[in-house]
Amino acid sequence: MRSLLALVFLCAASITQAASANFTFPSIDGGDISLSDWRGQPVLVVNTASRCGYTRQYDGLQALYETYRDAGLVVLAVPSNDFRQELGSNEDVKEFCEVNFGLEFPMTTITPILGDTAHPFYKWVKDEVGFQPGWNFNKILIAPDGRVAATFGANARPMSRPITSAVTAFLD
Repeated sequence: MRSLLALVFLCAASITQAASANFTFPSIDGGDISLSDWRGQPVLVVNTASRCGYTRQYDGLQALYETYRDAGLVVLAVPSNDFRQELGSNEDVKEFCEVNFGLEFPMTTITPILGDTAHPFYKWVKDEVGFQPGWNFNKILIAPDGRVAATFGANARPMSRPITSAVTAFLD
């Protein structure tokens, strides 16, 4: 009986952990961004906004990406207007980020992250670990196996020790 329960638990855990790899976002560059493309790599998902006091964190996110991308880290920006601080269109967001920050990491289109209209990824994170962004620039680290490895609030700077330590734990 114990071995049967252990098998059921392992199967359920595998399904849950693999779930994050199945989410797709519309890309700000056109087409889709699928988390399954980065299976086996750590992915830092960050809800962003162009008119937020934390917008300067784009510099830190770019530095984090440049530092660890060759080792496998992906940073994914998810612009959202849920806190009413995003620009009016995807084109405006893309231009703002390119001109002011020279971002090279992937970015989605403007995406709801809260409530009934939240993107399924954010609903999944809330169901899995009880984490829901309380403001812009909250960070969710997805482990290479697809589980939520860590979450960080808006105050956590991208190059801070808590984030870099969590990220490097999953790099080659």
